[in-house]
Amino acid sequence: MDLPPPQKRKRSSSPPPPSFPPSAAPIDLSFLEAIEKSQQNVIETLDLKTLKKLALSLERRLNSNTAARLKYPDNPDKFADSELELHDELQKLKILAGAPELYPDLVSIGTVNSITGLLNHDNTDIAIDAVTLLQDLTDADVIEDNEDSALVLVDALVENSAVELLVQNLSRLSDSDPDESAAIYNTLSTIENLIEVKPSVSELVCEKTKLLKWLQARIKVREFDSNKQYASEILAILLQNSAANQKRFGQMNGVDTLLQAVAMYKSKDPKTGDEEEMVENLFDCLCCVLMPLENKERFVKAEGVELMIIIMNQKKLCYGSAIKALDFAMTSYPPACERFVDVMGLKTAFPAFMGKVPLSKKNKKKFQKEEFKERLISLIASLFGGILRGSRRERLLSKFVENECEKIDRLMELYMRYSNRVRAETERIDQIEFDDLELDEDEKYNRKLDSGLYTLQLIAVILGHLWTSEHTRMRARIELLLKQQKLTKKDVKDVLQEYHDNIGDLDGPEERERAQSRILKFISALA
Repeated sequence: MDLPPPQKRKRSSSPPPPSFPPSAAPIDLSFLEAIEKSQQNVIETLDLKTLKKLALSLERRLNSNTAARLKYPDNPDKFADSELELHDELQKLKILAGAPELYPDLVSIGTVNSITGLLNHDNTDIAIDAVTLLQDLTDADVIEDNEDSALVLVDALVENSAVELLVQNLSRLSDSDPDESAAIYNTLSTIENLIEVKPSVSELVCEKTKLLKWLQARIKVREFDSNKQYASEILAILLQNSAANQKRFGQMNGVDTLLQAVAMYKSKDPKTGDEEEMVENLFDCLCCVLMPLENKERFVKAEGVELMIIIMNQKKLCYGSAIKALDFAMTSYPPACERFVDVMGLKTAFPAFMGKVPLSKKNKKKFQKEEFKERLISLIASLFGGILRGSRRERLLSKFVENECEKIDRLMELYMRYSNRVRAETERIDQIEFDDLELDEDEKYNRKLDSGLYTLQLIAVILGHLWTSEHTRMRARIELLLKQQKLTKKDVKDVLQEYHDNIGDLDGPEERERAQSRILKFISALA
């Protein structure tokens, strides 16, 4: 089951401006004058010679500051000037973001090691300067057309423990200080940049640092702010494509943390667009962490099924996200399906399946997205796959008989909608091949999946479950509706056969064989 990327915040070279009260302290003019002075000698021509000059100047200021601190460890006045000069040198180095092609030279002359070391500087302001510089150098817009040079830089940063030092520095930064709050933002931005250039950093940062623990603590904070929003996005990025990170976060009681975070929105909607984006990120995190089997078990034990049903019953903005989380929890995990039935989940899910959900105008527009219809279909297919016998199975099947089989009518309506989409895409593929543009079988199949083939296959699977129940009334209704659409059971069998032939072995060869055997049973019954 694929998960869409986390909600990406609009990238910026600087963090959101902090809010200052009317009684904020007066601006330090002497500091601004020092900044202005440092900018008077900005170097316009940037080449290797200039780079070496900048690097040498940084090393001199760094050595001077180190010597002053060693000589006068208890007298800050003695090394304050050298730190202001070091600050100025770090500001000058930002010009390198305009020439990413020089990054390999920056690495070869050893400057990256010096910059990285400054992340651990005793003066937090200098460490913040180093963070800001790294954020600028690795910014996505800067390195967009210089991927090879960017990779050289990122490899050097990783080798010099920049990842560990960035996370370590987070522990001494506070959101209550505007400058440090901005540095938190820039640190998260830098980590995101590193992952974009070198995806393996995603697992490395979780293995070698306490970033997951820091993010976990950050999303526990009840009050919303931009850094909590960004923390939710980074957590989603770390969890999205890494089974190791998903399992690691689950072992840290991460499932319960995420349930507590989304529970705050069970009966209220986010107040702003940014807060709404954060909530969507939190649900994405929950869906990611629910992929390993052991985390599904933790979800059920933590009463996650019940919470998602409560959220659905409240009919707020998180309605569709709760459906998505349940879909992930119930996929290939019968205990979650059983719990869902036991806590009256059928009574909540099927009105949604029928489109009978009295949501507000704003929330209804979101819920009407195709994704939510497809999630509901997947959820019902999971229920049939996870509950194979007993009273729960009977309760599930009875839903398709009540009210004159209206849910079978709805199922066939959706079958036709997705069948028509897939047919139209198949015709487009045929036209492409007619125009002498070749597509291999995988490309053809993927294009059909993008047009809705997988949802069509799940609907056919549900029809297979209904048919093999041998319920006379349901069979008669299915045949009648097929006939009205000038279709036969063979059309459903063809969809099932294509599904059978393309079942992968992501969950192992034994699970693949079981799934194929089940589909063959449906095909045989529809003969």
